[in-house]
Order: sequence, then C-alpha cells, then structure tokens
Amino acid sequence: MTAPALALPASIAALFDDALRDRLLELRRALHAHPELSHEEHDTSRRLIEALVALGVRDVKRCGATGVVARIPGRNPGGGAIAIRGDIDALPITEATGLPFASQTPGVMHACGHDVHATWAVGAAALLQRDPAERDVVVILQPAEERGDGALAMIEQGALDGVGMIFGGHVDRRFEVGRVVADAGPLAASADTFEIELTGRGAHAARPHEAADPIVGAAALVSALQTIVARRLNPATAGVVTVGTLHAGTAPNVIPDRATLGGTIRAIDAPSRTLMVDDVRRIAEGVAATHRLDARVTFERGTPAIVNPEGPIAIARDAVTSLLGESALVPLGTLNMAAEDFAYYLERIPGCFLRIGAREPGGEFVAAHSPKFVAAEEAIFVGAAVLASVVRRVPRETELRGVRRPGGR
Repeated sequence: MTAPALALPASIAALFDDALRDRLLELRRALHAHPELSHEEHDTSRRLIEALVALGVRDVKRCGATGVVARIPGRNPGGGAIAIRGDIDALPITEATGLPFASQTPGVMHACGHDVHATWAVGAAALLQRDPAERDVVVILQPAEERGDGALAMIEQGALDGVGMIFGGHVDRRFEVGRVVADAGPLAASADTFEIELTGRGAHAARPHEAADPIVGAAALVSALQTIVARRLNPATAGVVTVGTLHAGTAPNVIPDRATLGGTIRAIDAPSRTLMVDDVRRIAEGVAATHRLDARVTFERGTPAIVNPEGPIAIARDAVTSLLGESALVPLGTLNMAAEDFAYYLERIPGCFLRIGAREPGGEFVAAHSPKFVAAEEAIFVGAAVLASVVRRVPRETELRGVRRPGGR
C-alpha cells in the first residue's frame, strides 16, 4: 500500500512517515470494514493489540473481555501517569456510504467515528514511542461507549490505576479537518432514562365512560412533561426531556388497561439534572391521578455531563495552537446535548474532552449515527498528533494523584 495523498497541514504531515501513515490507514479501514457492537469487540481488540505490538509497544494488556490498555514509558516516570482514551465500538446501523472499505457486517457500522478514535489513539502511542512524554502515558481503548457503560467497566477493571489525568476527543463533521474545539465548560450532557407505566381500566372503545383510559392520560403526560424545560428550568440552562417510546393497545376498538412511555432526561449540571428527574416523577403521578390512573415511574441513571475544567483545557489549547496555529481553535457553537461516557473518567481525575474536525474541505455535513456518516481520514493524524502533544505539554510540576482501586495493585 502506498500512502495516499492526504490533505494534511504541513505541521501534522511532518510527524508521520509513509510507513506509519500506511499502518494507521490500514488499521482504520480494517476496523471500519469489520465493526462490532458494544461488548462484542473481540476482533477489534485483537487488531488493536496487534497494531500496538507491531509499533513496538511492549506493555499491552487486555482489560476485561474486549478493552485494551497500553503503557508508553515516559522520560521521567513517577508521580502519576497520563491517559489517552479512544473508544472502539460500533452501532446497529446498516451502512450506506459506498466506501470501498464499508462495513462487511450486516446491520452494523462505525457511524460515530470510533474506528477513527481507536486509530488515532494507536497513532498517538506511536508518536509517544518515538518522542516520549515526561510521564508514562496509558492508552485506554475502551469498549461500549454507545451503551454508556464501557468507561465504568474499564475503571472497575483498573484502567485508571496510577493515572492522574486523562484526555480524549471525538470526531465532528461540523468542522473541517484541522479545526479543534477545546472549550472550557459544558461539552456533553448527562443522560438518564425513564419509564412510566400508566395503569387504568380497559373497556370497549364504544363505552369510554366504563374505562380509565391510559392512552388519554399518556397523551396528556407527553405534553405536560415538556413544561419541565419550558417552565421549570432556568431559561439560561440547557436541558431536554424527550419521550421516545409510547406503547399501548392491541386493537382499534379496545381501550387498553395500560400504556408505557420511555424517554431520556439530559442536563449540563447536577441541580438541573435533579430538578428534571424529580419533576418527571411528580408530573407523571399528578397527570395519572387526574385521569384516574396509577403511575409507576422508574429511572436508570446514566452518564454524567462533561464539563471541561480550565486547567486541562489550557494545556490542550496550547498543544493545538503549537501544532496548527491559533486559527485552528474554533468554538463549539451549539451546545452538544448528547451523552459521552468519558464523563465517568472526569468524575475521578482531571482532564478534558475535545471535538476534532473530520469534514474534508468542501465536504457536506453528515450527522453522526447516520448510515452515511464517515470521518475524513485526515482526522486520524490530526487527532493522534494533538493528543500526543497534549500529554507532552502537561507541566512537569503538575501534581497528579494516581487513581487506586480499593485493593488494587
């Protein structure tokens, strides 16, 4: 394979010789062609281990069934390692990109760019092998981000042992290759799910007075839940309450005895998160009582919000400008209310999360989680270079308190 012509900034292109470029492109295309769902990434993790070992990384281990952790020695190890995280799982979507390396797995594709995230983490490892950081760097290749439980599993299995700071990023086709979002403050929302079961009394559709109709109650409840953001949340604070499922009934001439609604609650701070969860329960029970129904409300707590702190973001911004110039830094613009389980790492140690441009010059915007989503290959090299530069620029005097599990090594 000959390294293809890539539209890379000169400062990035200079970091990758043809052999390394070829290896990373081959890896990304193999991952893209053979995607695997959350907690099923066995072949993916095997490919990543092989790629790291081929680059000369000696300390490479599985973490759990499908995660991978690699350690790159620093010039002066000790005082806490720094981590880079790349997620590796795909989505249950049928690909429609027409790429020559499109998914060969029916109904599964990398529609969120995790093939690129995994590859740029390997690329960063290669750069750090050649030019080490001051401290050891731990590369975390994490499964099951799309399920929202992969980061917690990696933490529980010791991926953060001895790690005192962590950095990560996500491809974003809203921005061209070479642009990076490194903003302090909220970058992704918390995401909790709820289920509301309304139980009434069934009857013939011709005699509604004999029923306690859960469908009418559900219709009222869907509208009432929208008042949480419209009338309870501070207008200056972002939040979303979405009803995504509503199931009721089996026939048009039957009023059923129950209806079930499901949805998500998204917030960017803890008080808003608590308020919205409490109000979903309160409104559900109130609307149910108004319609002579019983309400059973259950919640599943999901990922917390990502709020980038000033200190690590300043390090990241310095790395970006040193590589790409001041103009490479762009604002996020519209707050992202999607969730990202990288937030679990930030609950435990300092760090930050970046958005890295993945749209080819002149290319169209394509939404993530779309059958036609694909990240430009140039993003692999920008992401690898930026993440390697970030960890190198953590000041030597920065005190990093490495995480230790109870009873961990």
